Amino acid sequence: MKKDLLKMEDLSKDEILDILNLADQLKYELKHNIKHNLLDGKTLGMIFEKASTRTRVSFEAGMYQLGGYPLFLSSNDLQIGRGEPIEDTARVLSRYINGIMIRTFEQGEVEALAKCSSIPIINGLTDDEHPCQVLADLMTIRENKNILDGLKVAYIGDGNNMAQSLLVGCLQVGMNISLAIPNNYMIKEDYINKGNEISKANNLKFEIVDDPKKAVIYADVVITDVWASMGKEDEAKERIKAFNGYQVNAELMTLAKEDAIVLHCLPAHREEEITAEILEKHADTIFEEAENRLHVQKAILVKLINN
Repeated sequence: MKKDLLKMEDLSKDEILDILNLADQLKYELKHNIKHNLLDGKTLGMIFEKASTRTRVSFEAGMYQLGGYPLFLSSNDLQIGRGEPIEDTARVLSRYINGIMIRTFEQGEVEALAKCSSIPIINGLTDDEHPCQVLADLMTIRENKNILDGLKVAYIGDGNNMAQSLLVGCLQVGMNISLAIPNNYMIKEDYINKGNEISKANNLKFEIVDDPKKAVIYADVVITDVWASMGKEDEAKERIKAFNGYQVNAELMTLAKEDAIVLHCLPAHREEEITAEILEKHADTIFEEAENRLHVQKAILVKLINN
């Protein structure tokens, strides 16, 4: 039976840890020139309706490193760009290739693709979810802290796809999470309910506050993202005003643990959501996080395509 990765909720704690363990192994093998042609002869279709740097390059390079073939599919080149239903596209591509990664706007489009497809579907990003990035974040946190259980994550910023996937992903693996989000930019109620459900079941702390200083107190990990996500650029000026006080800077970081790390999924807008000083101070970790997209996505591909 095929498995998809459409949202973080699709993965149990054990499945997340299995992906991270395989990602660690694949990272080690790549660094030591050990070939791992685990997807020899397999083809991944990559549908892009949103622009990308990290997602396209990491999936394309990763599939190549696994011995497979990555096939870039721009929505401008596909019939879905001319109105063909996503359901028909799913049925056709399922007969040609072994898996699909899609980066688009609507979560519903990814869900529809998965429903009618007989091959695994991977969510490369939607307006609601960014599971591949969150798995890379978890990998990076574990590399730096050696554990996940019991750590405190503070997220500062917009209630966007990153905030929603982080909320579920962190709680799934046993971390506590505090999110500082302005009231008018809140995550969806379904995610708040899910957060409450997971945290209560596992005796974890989950809170949403409107004061970043409260969120970062004793945090092991501080995470931020751009204030105006892709598709929200026309709101940039309005959001800069609304997010005043939500910047990750040196003053805010004094409230976190002394050995706290900072993560950012990139691209970063220096002097908006994060200062250049803090970004450069934590650049090694942030760019390791970016690299880990490659390793964790390779693990996802192997787990889903090889089932």
